[in-house]
Amino acid sequence: MPAAVTPQTIYEPVYFWAKIPHGIWLREATSVAIDSEDHVYVFNRGNMPVLVFDRNGNLVHRWGNDTPWAGVTEITDPYGNPMKKFEGCCYTWAHSIRADHQDNLWLTDTVGNQIFKTDRQGNTLMTIGTGVPAPKQSGQMFNRPTDVAIHPGTGEIFISDGYGNSRVHRLAPDGSHISSWGESGADDGLFSLPHNIAILDDDHVIVCDRENHRVQVFTLDGQYVRQWHVHKAVAVWVDREHGCVYVAEQGPPQVQFGVKNLGHRVSIFDTHGKLLNRIGNPLPGEAPDQFLWPHSVAVDSTGSIYVADVSYVEVGSKQTPPREMISLHKWRRVSG
Repeated sequence: MPAAVTPQTIYEPVYFWAKIPHGIWLREATSVAIDSEDHVYVFNRGNMPVLVFDRNGNLVHRWGNDTPWAGVTEITDPYGNPMKKFEGCCYTWAHSIRADHQDNLWLTDTVGNQIFKTDRQGNTLMTIGTGVPAPKQSGQMFNRPTDVAIHPGTGEIFISDGYGNSRVHRLAPDGSHISSWGESGADDGLFSLPHNIAILDDDHVIVCDRENHRVQVFTLDGQYVRQWHVHKAVAVWVDREHGCVYVAEQGPPQVQFGVKNLGHRVSIFDTHGKLLNRIGNPLPGEAPDQFLWPHSVAVDSTGSIYVADVSYVEVGSKQTPPREMISLHKWRRVSG
């Protein structure tokens, strides 16, 4: 990693970064992860769920669908809702991807109610969850989980269980349950959609409490420590070496969509919430310096920032006619 981020650090958007071959339909990139060699893993809801790029945007690998040309089918999700899915995809509804300290990948299938650990070639090493949703807000694993973080010292697994639950689960490296914490609410230590989680340091985790517009810091056993306000905090990535916390912010409700300075950006803080820097245009859009609906953030060894937008669900599907929109961004660190 380069030096710590300061207010003087400058970033610039990289135009047309990802070179996606014709025949691969992204639909939308839901999340990004970076391994130790700066390969960029993109989990998406298109016909090839995992795309792997090098730092220059060249596609170097892909997995998750043996029949990407088979078209789209309509299915009923476990909650009784109709949804369209590309035939042959291994995952029901891509949500989050993370790379751990050993370059394993961890993929969260939020509608499938499962977490998958794979190697870098996409071979499944572990599956957590039965695929059957737990009762809503029961605290049991899982009801639409959102993200996973792996402690680099202990190998323990921390999972935010957010859309149908208000919990964080702590698991042993073999996937056995250790403890859970949290319930619905807005007071300290409670959650309104815990959407993303990361290891802050050896003794703490940080959670994006999205609908409470904040991030919260906890000890590893779930004791509340502190929080700070972030507009619609949706995704978090931590530079542990320099104590920098990157938080992606989603936009305002539809009635205020297009109002300036309300989300649609990535903010960079120190570990106590002091704002260090920020990227993104004050308004949403498809220009290189704009975001539509940030959903995931990751940073490579040069300090460049990658962001995934859930642009189809939140914006593209509402166009007339509906269309795929830009959903994958790179901002290159050019100074500082």
